[in-house]
Amino acid sequence: MKEPRPKAAARREASAPAKSGAREVHAPKPVDAATRTEIFRRLHALNPEPRSDLEYTDAYTLLVAVVLSAQATDAGVNKATRRLFAVAADPAAMVALGEEAVREHIKTIGLFRAKAKNVVALSRILVERHGGQVPASREALEALPGVGRKTAAVVVNIAFGEPTIAVDTHIFRVAHRIPLAIAKTADAMEAALTPIVPDAFRRHAHHWLILHGRYVCKARKPECPRCPISDLCRYPEKTAKAPSPVTGDSGSGRSRSARAG
Repeated sequence: MKEPRPKAAARREASAPAKSGAREVHAPKPVDAATRTEIFRRLHALNPEPRSDLEYTDAYTLLVAVVLSAQATDAGVNKATRRLFAVAADPAAMVALGEEAVREHIKTIGLFRAKAKNVVALSRILVERHGGQVPASREALEALPGVGRKTAAVVVNIAFGEPTIAVDTHIFRVAHRIPLAIAKTADAMEAALTPIVPDAFRRHAHHWLILHGRYVCKARKPECPRCPISDLCRYPEKTAKAPSPVTGDSGSGRSRSARAG
């Protein structure tokens, strides 16, 4: 989950004025409720049970993986956690392993020193204050070292089934391109999306949007010809115009049996 803040390209798409001499592109208005429902209906039809790309076995390993994923790729995190979880897959074992050893296991990912410190510290708190269990409360999670608003939202969504929408760069970009909503920050986008995503689809909305952004609606060159919602999307700079499949393999994410935005 390599995108702690949705800025740069996504934010420029949302709000940057046209360059001098260039064709002015007016930002379209967000789609209506019926179109939103159809968008999520199609994403659901193609991938009814979306999974995150992070590998985990329970709420604790999910929490650690998400903490480690800040400013790192999911593939890089998975490579590190396979080694780490082989020797420490619960809070007590992680505390016993210690910060130095954790650093050695995760040194291939960014910010590994600070992340090792946070992983051991949050594990100690889980042992001492939560009976070794990951709390289901977003507030309690945010009180843990290294756990911010987005990390907590991801954990309660995946581990506990809460219909949260943790906004990362992919979701921020996709939401603006369609557009589902317009907002200047990730928190504002979460606040805008949460009440307008149809109730029937809110549980998995986070995963559908992040997978769609990662594999289809890419930052540099969106793959509009194979997009399952291209006819509903109002993005003015589509790479091509083509009929959108409503069923079948669109490539907008893969159902995964192992692991988890």
